[in-house]
Amino acid sequence: MAMSPQPWELDTLEDAEGHLQRLDFQPFQLQNLVNGDLMPHPHPDWIDSVNPKTGLGFACIPQSTPEQIDAAVKAAEAAFPSWSATPPSQRSQYLQRIASRIEKQRELFAVWESIDHGMTITRARVEVDRAVSNFRYFATFILHQETRARWTDSNTVTYEHRSPKGVFALITPWNMPLDLLTGQIAPCLAFGCTAVAKPSETTSMTAYLLSTVFQEVSLPPGIINVVYGPGHLTGTALISHPLIKGICFTGTPATGHHIRRNTLDKYVSLNLTGKTPTLIFDDVDIENAVATAAAAAFASQGEICLRGSQIYVQRTIWSQFISRFASHVEEQYILGDAVGAVVSLSHYRQIRSVLSLATDDPDSVFHLGSIPPEHPEGGFWIEPAVVSVTESSPLWTEEAVGPVVLLSPFDGEEEVVRRANDGRYGWASVLLTRDEGRMRRVGERLQAGLDWFHCWMVPGAEGSRDVFTAVRTLHVPRV
Repeated sequence: MAMSPQPWELDTLEDAEGHLQRLDFQPFQLQNLVNGDLMPHPHPDWIDSVNPKTGLGFACIPQSTPEQIDAAVKAAEAAFPSWSATPPSQRSQYLQRIASRIEKQRELFAVWESIDHGMTITRARVEVDRAVSNFRYFATFILHQETRARWTDSNTVTYEHRSPKGVFALITPWNMPLDLLTGQIAPCLAFGCTAVAKPSETTSMTAYLLSTVFQEVSLPPGIINVVYGPGHLTGTALISHPLIKGICFTGTPATGHHIRRNTLDKYVSLNLTGKTPTLIFDDVDIENAVATAAAAAFASQGEICLRGSQIYVQRTIWSQFISRFASHVEEQYILGDAVGAVVSLSHYRQIRSVLSLATDDPDSVFHLGSIPPEHPEGGFWIEPAVVSVTESSPLWTEEAVGPVVLLSPFDGEEEVVRRANDGRYGWASVLLTRDEGRMRRVGERLQAGLDWFHCWMVPGAEGSRDVFTAVRTLHVPRV
């Protein structure tokens, strides 16, 4: 009897989906990566991973035990002295090898990112390309770092020295699984830290494939370890481990605040999900504004933490814009083509619950889409929804990480800045105007960590150096 293929042997969407439909199909069993080895999970506790496009299980995720997590952390701790002392040029070479290997297996990673997450294969290829860029960016960055130095008096030079902080716990969410995971791993390794990574138990497949890449490029054992399991168990065990010196977490504000309160003795970097307001003024080119706003709202079926889920449109172009926007979304963001399935049944229900609030709000208008059925069939599919609301609408303050965008009119700068800053989630903003003075004036007043002017999702990651390195000031006398 022939052995069932492993996921890395199924590198086309047709082959992978065909294999999953076989009557004798057995779910893949993922394995933790600890000290360079993929470790079988000898325990009965597994988590079912479901293909959002079908609603059927396809993989089993190990629920890591405290002993397995402890072994992973200790492996990272043992590897830290040698890795932190490795010259940047050598660390850069490892990152370049990882990038090249992912690039060579681009379609394999895209296939399983699409099946695991629900995104379209086209979007999955974009995510794989971003993962490659993450490693290439930091492989180059560490070769060209600048050090600040100055004369503090006639006989003493003062300069800054950066040193790796230690072992990190890297915890990433289900949205953009490969991009966000590599976006933490790449700088962590580049700046000389070691780590234990925990991807979301909902979307773990590409983390598993990435583990095999680390083996293939002969990355020294223990530099990066990967463990699986739910946040309240695996995540909690990681962040509370005494050998963990730092934590990078991307996820919900509630979990982020819990981590911050309970890890006062560790370095902590939190990237918390949030609404990204898109501000559209009446001097824009309507077609360009429509395309940018739609991409920000519906890329990867809106399951991106920096999605432009709230659109403010100046009242003088409100009717024209919303009509053209709804038509554009209907034409370009077709379910199953440009819009994938949402990641899980629980997430489907959460989005449906938020959209159902519109039935109790007489001022909410569906320009496109509707409330999805209570019981989905054949996967977790939700048609893109374009809804106009008022400032007081309960929809406006709720979080629906999916193919849902809310639009509201505004009259002037003061009003829209106030409203955009009133939200609970202020990670980023998108500002569309041709007036450069307004661009600076409004952009500088928006309370967001990232601001994009006439664009969206343009990367920039220099700040990661501050996350993984500690700065020391050295004073050297002239001899």
